[in-house]
Amino acid sequence: MFSAKVPGADGIESRAEWYVIGTNIFEALAYLAAGILCLRNWLSQQIVSGRNVWLLIGLGMLSYFVGGIIFGYTEIVLKDEPDVSVGDIFFVLSYLLLGAGMILAVASRRINLEKWQWLIVLAIAVFGSLLAWWISMQQETPSELLVAILNWFYVVSDVVLLIIATTLLLAFWGGRVSQSWRMIAAAAFSLYIADMWFKYAQGPNYQSGEILEVFWVFSGVLFGMGAVLEYDASLRRTRRTSGRKRA
Repeated sequence: MFSAKVPGADGIESRAEWYVIGTNIFEALAYLAAGILCLRNWLSQQIVSGRNVWLLIGLGMLSYFVGGIIFGYTEIVLKDEPDVSVGDIFFVLSYLLLGAGMILAVASRRINLEKWQWLIVLAIAVFGSLLAWWISMQQETPSELLVAILNWFYVVSDVVLLIIATTLLLAFWGGRVSQSWRMIAAAAFSLYIADMWFKYAQGPNYQSGEILEVFWVFSGVLFGMGAVLEYDASLRRTRRTSGRKRA
């Protein structure tokens, strides 16, 4: 509701600075909290889905947090919007860590999906790939090789995370920790939506703060919720096991 642009003294419409700063703060806090909660799961000996899974996801969240801080500082304080910045190092690292963590989660579970479930995964993979390709085709081809490589890395990474998230959602459906992985899948979907919107909206007059960018905040919040649900489910499972042993 507050993302509408208002005319300034020079007649140029832009968003209020407090709003842009606020969205950056909310996003940073969401990913920082998610990173801490994921690392708490890593430290727990009772965690169901595997400690290394949460270590990788937690480090990915913290990398995204650092990248967002650098991006926000560059845009808000320095008033600059470079095609490539130091923040991209942390964004790339976050995608690699997230992908590795989610793949490890899939690998640690015996995947036995029904045919209709594989069809859902295939449909989402095709739709996500076509949408990402169409948006990429709307953009001007970058003159710098590094910029072009980064753009395609982000697009491919988003699609891969979307596919893994769908597979995780279906594989863990109805299991002991199904709720936590539903949140993780929803977080990956939110990240895909926000990234695709960012790529679509990029241009000479782009300014952060569009309403769909709230999905970046949702993504961090949902990753954190997934970590909390997993931690809680693991503790309940440990208490039930201890109770049966005492009996």
